[in-house]
Amino acid sequence: MPLSAPAPRKLMHTRRVTCKGYLREDDLWDIEGNIVDTKPYRFENIDRGGHIEAEEPLHGMWVRLTINDQMLIKDVEAVTDFSPYNYCHEIAPDYTKLIGLSLAVGWNKQVRTLMKGKLGCTHITELMGPMATTAFQTIFSGRNEGKKTEEKRENGLPNSSKPPLLNTCHSYAEDSPVVLRHWPNYYKKD
Repeated sequence: MPLSAPAPRKLMHTRRVTCKGYLREDDLWDIEGNIVDTKPYRFENIDRGGHIEAEEPLHGMWVRLTINDQMLIKDVEAVTDFSPYNYCHEIAPDYTKLIGLSLAVGWNKQVRTLMKGKLGCTHITELMGPMATTAFQTIFSGRNEGKKTEEKRENGLPNSSKPPLLNTCHSYAEDSPVVLRHWPNYYKKD
């Protein structure tokens, strides 16, 4: 069901965030994120030749996180294709500070601490949250596809292992019907 009909309005800004997860041939994972901001009107901008055209990106940033199965960052590449200021491009290489960190619990806080304020780019830093979610979705589902399926069959994952998604959201709460269906050993009636 879509949202209800809005009040009369005029579009002023569009932000597109796209994140994709890939299984690499070396069994690492690439998580790529892209953020693009546009305006439906032309506006002045000194650093971009005097103006930015309608629908031309105001911001356009890319990030690739290369991670392992344990969600540890092995490599980071960040690029700024479009920004309102020429100076913005200089900060992207600093995101390599994230190498060695884990995308697990506390990721957003770690990123905000390392890349806060003048130490980072607001837009690239904001992209890190959806990229972490994409990593979880990619790895948890990806373990059941391709090479990861063969590993699972060979190594086996014990049925008694605590599900990593337990209590991470409403549907995965230990007292939910979803947990009862998928992991009855971990279901706890409230």
